[in-house]
Amino acid sequence: MTFPTRSPISLFARGPIGLLAAILMILSPHLAGAAVFSPQTMTLDNGMQVVLVENHRAPVVTHMVWYKVGSADETEGVSGIAHFLEHLMFKGTKDIAPGDFSKIVARNGGNDNAFTSWDYTGYFQNIARDRLEMVMKMEADRMQNLQLTDDVVLPERDVIIEERRSRIDNNPGALLGEQMRAALYMAHPYGRSIIGWLNEMETLGTDDALAFYHKWYAPNNAILVVAGDITMDQLKPLAEKYYGAIPAGDVATRHRVKEPTQHAPRKVTLTDPRVGQASMSRYYLAPSYNSENADQAAPLEVLSEILGSGTTSRFFRSLVVDQSIATSAGTFYDPVAVDLASFGLYAVPRDGVELADLEKAVDAEIAKVVENGVTEEELARAKQKLLDSAVFARDSLSAAARTLGEALAVGLTVDQVESWPDRINAVTIEQVNAAAKSVFDDKRSVTGWLQPPEGGPVSGMPTAPVIGEQEVH
Repeated sequence: MTFPTRSPISLFARGPIGLLAAILMILSPHLAGAAVFSPQTMTLDNGMQVVLVENHRAPVVTHMVWYKVGSADETEGVSGIAHFLEHLMFKGTKDIAPGDFSKIVARNGGNDNAFTSWDYTGYFQNIARDRLEMVMKMEADRMQNLQLTDDVVLPERDVIIEERRSRIDNNPGALLGEQMRAALYMAHPYGRSIIGWLNEMETLGTDDALAFYHKWYAPNNAILVVAGDITMDQLKPLAEKYYGAIPAGDVATRHRVKEPTQHAPRKVTLTDPRVGQASMSRYYLAPSYNSENADQAAPLEVLSEILGSGTTSRFFRSLVVDQSIATSAGTFYDPVAVDLASFGLYAVPRDGVELADLEKAVDAEIAKVVENGVTEEELARAKQKLLDSAVFARDSLSAAARTLGEALAVGLTVDQVESWPDRINAVTIEQVNAAAKSVFDDKRSVTGWLQPPEGGPVSGMPTAPVIGEQEVH
């Protein structure tokens, strides 16, 4: 787990997050055994979990509802329905007209949004403490009273199709990332595009959305997370009044296909005239905190910090500074998932450097860590940077809510979040080296090349390297 220090995009960041330098070395012995957010929890009679992180620095709150369902839970043939329903949750109930939900939040000085990933769907509002009851009432209303007709569903289908065209089809880097995931997961639904495959999105309708809504959206499949200026004595009666009044549903059980044994590396090359800058990237199958070999997750977080986080990392120093063959390089690893995770890397070549030569240099760096391991100095520095991130995360309302909500939505516990510093602190050099040998298995990998045609790009626009897709808003 890596805690966000500047952006609440995700607790367990899929890309490099640029943590502050290790300046708090004296905190290490004191952080061990210390809580991160000190949340309070309870469970309503209908099975809905309630989590509170008190923060009384300002009279504001972050209110989030997480549903334990995402694109990996879709049935075959309706890819994108989880994200489509996320959009349609703003289309109204008997008491709130289509499109009015966000307008009401904004008129009351707040902001709201929603997001879909492979394992969860979330909805949130940031608002003044004295408006919390209002948004709880509205959120509980659409949990059970969503009204959908073709009049609102079909135009919104056009919206998500256009979203796919603008975010994926017109973005070569995103398109390559989508193809790489499809190649990495040969059977598991993590290879499915969150936003959906276009040919299937074009057939989604009202019945599909309502079926998915009634199958998965219920209080006993949801988590309420509130962070901010409120106590549990104040929150509990509100949660019982609005969410506790909703009957528990007959929620479906998640059934995920197990990924088969992989026997050969894969290569995906996307040549596109819109590519302004070539890049290479690679994904490896990796354990998560919920999968087999979960004990490797914390060592892999430390390994990713050593190899590819920031300008002091091995990849950056070697490829960018020493060899001068890349303009940027890094790694990314997200161990928070219901099933498998992936460990990724990327590099962008300097002008005149061929992708084949850059890939050889990356492979050489991987070979070094597999053969020789990491150093005690690297281990200590990486652990400290990760521990610092937990300290800084305590200052953010949204980071606390996102951290806990995401972890609980994939089946982890509050204790696992709170004990994360202890797990990082306990990682040994032997564990990091063993995890490196295990994860860097070419047979369980896919390499991607993103490049312009031989004549060069037609637009000259820069193209970001593939560093993984987290969620769709």
